[in-house]
This record gives sequence, C-alpha cells and structure tokens, in this order.
Amino acid sequence: MGTRHAALVTGASSGIGASYADRLARRGYDLVLVARRAERLDSLASELSRLHGVHVTTQPADLSTVDGCLAVESALASGAHIDLLINSAGIGQLRNLAETTPGDLTSLIDVNVLALARLSLAGLQTFRKRGGGAIVNISSISAFRAVAGGAAYSASKAFVLNFTRSLQLESAGTNVRFQCVLPGPVKTEFLTTAGVDDSLFPEGSFISADALVDAALAGFDLGEPVTIPTLGDMAAYQAATDAFTELREKAGRVGVVASRYMA
Repeated sequence: MGTRHAALVTGASSGIGASYADRLARRGYDLVLVARRAERLDSLASELSRLHGVHVTTQPADLSTVDGCLAVESALASGAHIDLLINSAGIGQLRNLAETTPGDLTSLIDVNVLALARLSLAGLQTFRKRGGGAIVNISSISAFRAVAGGAAYSASKAFVLNFTRSLQLESAGTNVRFQCVLPGPVKTEFLTTAGVDDSLFPEGSFISADALVDAALAGFDLGEPVTIPTLGDMAAYQAATDAFTELREKAGRVGVVASRYMA
C-alpha cells in the first residue's frame, strides 16, 4: 500500500475551497477541512468520506482571529500525512473604502493577508521538516490593478501574488513548492457575501468553482508557479512580469533623483 497523502483546505465550507476538497478527495487525498461553519464542514466531510473512501476531519476556525490561526497551525503540525496546503479562505467586501467599518477592514486584512501568510509560514516550516510538500495560495486577477470599490481586496490579492512569488524564489532547490492561483470571476457565494451584483460583470465572465479548481489542479500537475485559469496565453502574464522587473531595475539601478524633480 502506498503512502497516504493528506491536504488541509481552508475556506472549505463553500465555493473554491469546497471544490478543492471534492477534487482532492477524488484523487485519494485524506483531508482536513477548515472554515467557520462547523455544520457545513461536517456535512461535506461525511459526503466526501462516503463517496470517495477517504479520511476527512474538520477544524472549525475563524481565521480572522489569532486563536483560529493557532488552531490551524497546530493541525498542520500534528497531521503527519499532510503534504498539501490550500489557502483558499478569503473575504471580499467589495465596496468603497469610505463605506467600510474599521472592523470589516481589519477582518479582511486578517484573513486575506495575515492568516494566509501565517499558514504559509507554518506549512513551509512543517513541510521542510517532513521532507516535502506544496502550498497553493489563492489570489485573484484583481491583483493586477487598482480597483475602485475594492481597494483593500485588490491590495490583499496583490500581496498574495508577490508573497507567493517571493516564497517560490526562496524555496528554489528545496523540497517545498508554491503555486499561486489567480481566478477571474467565479460563480460562488463569495460575490453575494461581498455585496456584488453579478450584472456588473460582462455576460459570460463567470466560470464555476469546479472548472476553476480543475484548471488550477491541471496547472499544479504541470508544475506551474502561477496559474491563471481564464487567461488563454500565459505569455501575456510573463510579458507583464518582465515589464515590472525592468521597471524596478530602472528605478533602482542608479541612486539619483530624476531630473524632473530638480529645480
């Protein structure tokens, strides 16, 4: 009998996280499912165990809190067979920042940025000790531009992209790999919870969570460091990345203030 593999999936009670749980169970992964809604997790765990014969445990946790992060970090450390971490939990709150409360803003940053960073660190350290593993961080195509009505959200997803790409560079040549997945519009509860009207998007913009995850896992199997499931030609992404790298080099190569700022 081969070695059992297990994955820990955050945001697993719905949407992209639930689709990852289903697809990984079909691949034979045992699962640790994380989300706030314990009843939904228990229902999904029972269904996946029955359909696919895998071992599924649940870890109810609010990742906007330190205690929630600590609980999941502990689950990562104690799950001897866990070698895949899916950081799918996220908050939208797509509205003008002036209409956002400090509490809502803090919750978004705590989940989208701080929790993802903490769990990435915990996964990185745990997997290195265990001899290998992989971490998948869910960003968004919103990472590529500033968005009116989504300042904190787009900024948080830009963090996820740069954070994950930097960890890829740090982990080159090691037994731990990172994948960053950047979905476009996905038909889930996420947009409704974020207060977004579907009609704001062009017709045909949406894909399903299952289609998104199937494409992301195909990219994972191919060893892609960055996967954008709805982008037809990844050369466009590489060209943009190269342009930003060149811009950074031009701005940082010489320590001289540009002439337009001199009297």
